[in-house]
Amino acid sequence: MPAKKKKKSVSSWIDVTAPLHAGTPHWPDQPDVKLERMISMDDGAVCNVSMLHMSVHTGTHMDAPLHFVADGIGMDQMPLDATIGPCRVVEIKDKESIKVKHLEPLNLRRGERLLIKTINSKRCWQDSRFVEDFVYISQDAAAYMVKRGILTVGVDYLSVGGFFKDGIETHHHLLRACVWIIEGLNLAKVKPGKYDLNCLPLKTLNCDGAPARVLLKPR
Repeated sequence: MPAKKKKKSVSSWIDVTAPLHAGTPHWPDQPDVKLERMISMDDGAVCNVSMLHMSVHTGTHMDAPLHFVADGIGMDQMPLDATIGPCRVVEIKDKESIKVKHLEPLNLRRGERLLIKTINSKRCWQDSRFVEDFVYISQDAAAYMVKRGILTVGVDYLSVGGFFKDGIETHHHLLRACVWIIEGLNLAKVKPGKYDLNCLPLKTLNCDGAPARVLLKPR
């Protein structure tokens, strides 16, 4: 009898990381992503070796307090439980910003890991063009999160603060309180609810940020 084919295992983890490539959108004053093959087996080499050149704040990444706080700690000092463990995904449909009125009904808890899904996920990751009018966290909402004592917040585009408004202020509120920030998530295929979060940024020594791979598993 022919051997039975093994069933392929289906992972229950959802990858919400934006892939890195030459067309990855980035903040306007930061360099284009360069992912180049330096050594190639097509040219007769024994292996392939590639080079990656980019800002640590490109694609899916994390901000350390040092990003906006001169004497803040760097990515290498991040406590691992900031980004590993239970989290909650919420959806906010405001087309401008995340406001206090959106957060008040959520009953935010001290030590909570919160990921916020907006229209950014379906709208902003379609091409390499930087979208200036992305949905952001207002500075008042950021101050409210700090007051409620959340541990980590994740957003679905390249900054917690806006491009035209609250860019510096929102970062200041969160990072001065050592709220850990995950930016550049793609939550288009994720429904609101409870998940296990597994986010490991690169251990960049005394650095203001780091690229990260972010996975979610429904609880």
